[in-house]
Amino acid sequence: MEWDAETIVRLRALWDEGHSTAEIGRRLGVSKNAVVGKAHRLDLPARPSPIRRDGAGPSKRTRSPRRISAGPTLPPLVSTHGAAQAPRPPAVQAQPRPAASPLAIRPAPAPMAPPVPVAPAARVQVAPRPFARTVACCWPIGEPGTKSFRFCDGDALLGKPYCQEHAQLAYVKVRDRREDAA
Repeated sequence: MEWDAETIVRLRALWDEGHSTAEIGRRLGVSKNAVVGKAHRLDLPARPSPIRRDGAGPSKRTRSPRRISAGPTLPPLVSTHGAAQAPRPPAVQAQPRPAASPLAIRPAPAPMAPPVPVAPAARVQVAPRPFARTVACCWPIGEPGTKSFRFCDGDALLGKPYCQEHAQLAYVKVRDRREDAA
């Protein structure tokens, strides 16, 4: 679009009257975005936000409290039937480091010992198993977020994330659904 002097004068007048960019665009026969772009290039005064009509300034946003989970909700990668779980090491909290002054002198790093050559380990050939990650059943039991929530933890079927009982519930044949609906 070519902005001639007459159109720019009309734009400035409508802008000063307080019309919306969409209304100015309708009256001038151009798009709202063309009006916004030209107003910006002409350095016209900014308009108040149409969302905040009360003229209030930006409100100070408060951060929502951080969610604290009760613990892991996924089943272990290995089946725990009859095996005791290894104790978890305590979580280490990061300590804030004091800010170093720009004139602080740092000591030279201690010399490192030469690397010790390590004999290559014997490679064990493992047969690939599809979906080998899950050994325990991943069927959720209970309401997530509660202390009683857990996973089934039964032995998962080969190639499936569920045990036999839960796989029958999860995997329903399409024709079975049609027969149930009839």
